[in-house]
Amino acid sequence: MLEVRNLSKFFGGIHAVDDASLTIEQGSITGLIGPNGAGKTTLFNVISGLYRPDAGQVYFDGQNITGKAPHELFGDGILRTFQIAHEFSTLSVRENLMVVPGGQSGERLVDTWLRPSNVALEELQNQERADEVIDFLQLTAVANELAGNLSGGQKKLLELGRTMMAEPKIVFLDEVGAGVNRTLLKTIGDSIIRLNQERGYTFCMIEHDMEFIKRLCDPVIVMASGSVLARGTPDEVMNDEAVIEAYLGTGRKHQR
Repeated sequence: MLEVRNLSKFFGGIHAVDDASLTIEQGSITGLIGPNGAGKTTLFNVISGLYRPDAGQVYFDGQNITGKAPHELFGDGILRTFQIAHEFSTLSVRENLMVVPGGQSGERLVDTWLRPSNVALEELQNQERADEVIDFLQLTAVANELAGNLSGGQKKLLELGRTMMAEPKIVFLDEVGAGVNRTLLKTIGDSIIRLNQERGYTFCMIEHDMEFIKRLCDPVIVMASGSVLARGTPDEVMNDEAVIEAYLGTGRKHQR
């Protein structure tokens, strides 16, 4: 579904992503792991159009999308979340979801004047859709709460809900479990699995919680020093000597 070919991104003399190549299969939940500074988030930023690559290409459904702007990729069905949630803090949970769909008629002043009934109908449809997402993610109790008052885990669920409002083809999750308590982490994990199995969403997720990775992801891709180091099942990569060395600085054979 998505292919990264020899991608590189430099910041001065630092090779944040260095000749990285990988594929993400349609219908998968692919994990992306690696030590801090491995280039994982920079890779996401290049794929999602926040950065232009210095070399290499990104292909989605066979089409070259290298260098496309984030709003163009949004239209293609490519969405991402961030390590720190980017909610509209002074809007309610429901309102945060309702603003997501692009091209709403209410965004055009002429429609609010000449076609108010169309605007009202579309807003009602968006509200119904938002309520479905709220129910799916078990956020009903906070539907009318200002998003800025949510807990960290609830904000991560809201981020996931905002991607659902856009009916994405592929979602890139950047540390969706970071700072989330175990109860909400299970809810987030359950929601990702359901979206994958019931609605066909494809996911690629950066995560440091290895138990969370093992529960959700297959395959797992490992990055180190800006490059792809290994790919396999969770058990395969976690028992790979090169992966152990990248994380711990020494191979298992030297620890005995």
